[in-house]
Amino acid sequence: MIRHLALVLLISALSLGGAPVRAQTGGDAEAGQAAKAAAERLDQATRQLDAAESARDRVRALTETVAAFEDGLEAMRDGLRRASLREARLTRELQSREDEIAQLLGVLQSMGSRPSPVMLLHPEGPMGTARAGMILADVTPALNLRADDLRRKLQEISTLRLLQQNAAETLQTGLNGVQEARTALSQAVADRTDLPRRFTADPVRTAILIASTETLEGFASGLSQITTDEDRSELPDISAMRGKLPLPVQGQILRRAGEADAAGITRPGLLLATRPRALVSAPTAATIRYRGPLLDYGNVMILEPQSGTLFVLAGLDVVYGGIGEVIPAGSPLGLMGGQDAEIGDILANSGNGTGTGRSETLYIEVRQDNAPVDPEAWFATREDD
Repeated sequence: MIRHLALVLLISALSLGGAPVRAQTGGDAEAGQAAKAAAERLDQATRQLDAAESARDRVRALTETVAAFEDGLEAMRDGLRRASLREARLTRELQSREDEIAQLLGVLQSMGSRPSPVMLLHPEGPMGTARAGMILADVTPALNLRADDLRRKLQEISTLRLLQQNAAETLQTGLNGVQEARTALSQAVADRTDLPRRFTADPVRTAILIASTETLEGFASGLSQITTDEDRSELPDISAMRGKLPLPVQGQILRRAGEADAAGITRPGLLLATRPRALVSAPTAATIRYRGPLLDYGNVMILEPQSGTLFVLAGLDVVYGGIGEVIPAGSPLGLMGGQDAEIGDILANSGNGTGTGRSETLYIEVRQDNAPVDPEAWFATREDD
């Protein structure tokens, strides 16, 4: 079922992501390339899913499938936005030229309705007829060019509108596909039992620490005190990956470390705006130090990628994994909250030239030796379009 949905989505993403009725240039070429990459990634992910045998392989394949679906849907949204903007631009141009177009159509209609012998006559006789013929010979190509340009633009508007109408069904198929993949991923994570553990969590001491903690900083500082049977061997050094780690979720930066929010409050972490139900993944191999609700941050995931370094991710709706598990890079950590946008909302926002739909926020904080550091020192950040 997922493979069928994947094929439908990738074909539509390619048609929307490019420029089907004109040459691709600039942003359109980039959109087409993004759609092609998403399509190839989705097809490869579904092949991996078909070949998966162990629970770990299935989790890995489903994680890639969900991420690929998200890329495909993003490409479709971007294609819809570009198509809507192009249609609006053409419509405005034609509306601004209504008088000119009316005159052009009047001339062409007049020329087409008169018999040729009548058009060759002129009140001033043969010389006037000759001069009129020369003028007509000069004017006709220009009129034809203007008529062809008008015809092309009208045809492009028609094609763009048809493309957007057909997108609704495909978007719904894609949303069904990603939801099915998310459900399957949640089940596969629950079935996974072969991950190594560095320690066993003490639920009583954890509860006491949560109850006595008033800040995220205080909780992170007390984490080392709530474990039993911990493997004290050194974690691998990942300092060479500083500034190169991928962000754990697709999103757009709302606030950087130290930037004040609307209430004037500054935090040492990074705030990302994400789409509802977006997949959050581990940026590198790490130990899960904590997962679950904390203070007013919603569900929190705290990872230890190396000794003395913690990645704090706050604001998830669903969290995966168990405390103490050692997870590989790219492992699913959970899902953001919210609900997938309705098709009507997606199309309406695309028509307005927006369609961002990033209604959820993920807070990312990095702590080294119990002190916060700028997350951008570790993560490769870029602004999304």
